[in-house]
Amino acid sequence: MATSASEHPGARNPGNVALWLREARLPFMTASVIPVALGAVVALFETGLFSLPLFLLTLAGAVLAHAGANMANDYYDTMSGNDDINRYRSPFNGGAGLIQDGLLTSRQVHAAALTAFAVAAGIGVYLAYVRGPAVLVLALVGGLFAYFYTANPLHLAYYGLGELMVGASFGPLLVVGAYLVQTGTASPVVVLASVPVGFLIAAVLYINQFPDYEADKAVGKRHWVVRLGTRRALPGLSGLLAATYLSVVAAVALGLAPWPTLSALLTIPMSAKALRIAWTHHASPVELRPANALVIGTHLVTGLLLSAGFLATALVLG
Repeated sequence: MATSASEHPGARNPGNVALWLREARLPFMTASVIPVALGAVVALFETGLFSLPLFLLTLAGAVLAHAGANMANDYYDTMSGNDDINRYRSPFNGGAGLIQDGLLTSRQVHAAALTAFAVAAGIGVYLAYVRGPAVLVLALVGGLFAYFYTANPLHLAYYGLGELMVGASFGPLLVVGAYLVQTGTASPVVVLASVPVGFLIAAVLYINQFPDYEADKAVGKRHWVVRLGTRRALPGLSGLLAATYLSVVAAVALGLAPWPTLSALLTIPMSAKALRIAWTHHASPVELRPANALVIGTHLVTGLLLSAGFLATALVLG
């Protein structure tokens, strides 16, 4: 077991940029980039409006809030002992591990999390000034979800609300928020376009909880995988992935998304392969890792294909 950084008061690496990028979980920032890009592309598709400076500000705010959430999660999972007892930490689960390895202190990580949230909040206030208070409402709700995912006193993930919170934050809240920043309004089209990425990011969180089962159960983090057990939790994963593709088809069938967005269905084989692995190796964290990677890849590629479908229609098909 790795030694907690709370036992390493000498950890002093606050100026090491590479460490902070690891702590912020940089490879997972696609979970923020995809919904912001999708919201902006849907705005272009529906209204013809696109502001690059506002897009970049929205993206910066989303990424900073996401980084703050990751760091706050590491801090509170260290305080609970969760990450210290996790025997199956990997690039997909169990936190960044820098506190446990003594490379950063828990105090440094918490301070960085609060700083990231503060800067993101400042960006949100400016965007609300430019585009209206609805932007700030969405940003505040998303920020509260992000911080109190594991933070005291709410630690909502302990009550089986994590998938809902993450799906909403990295689905409708970010997609609709990015659209609002571009247009000042919302529409049924952008709301429905946000649903597939919401289901997918919930699926990413869900499958990444399987290898955390033992550690999470030990500290009372009673998300649905812990409540059900890995075997009985599998239909939930299947349902989230199936709902992703059904929502894409529904959007096109209702005339609220252009037909090129059906290209998102091309990732069905990735999802199917992930499910085959998960149903076989749900209780084996090491052998499950290819499925973790596939679900993350499915989120990324599906989001890109959805965005490309809207963009191609706006710029080429008209």
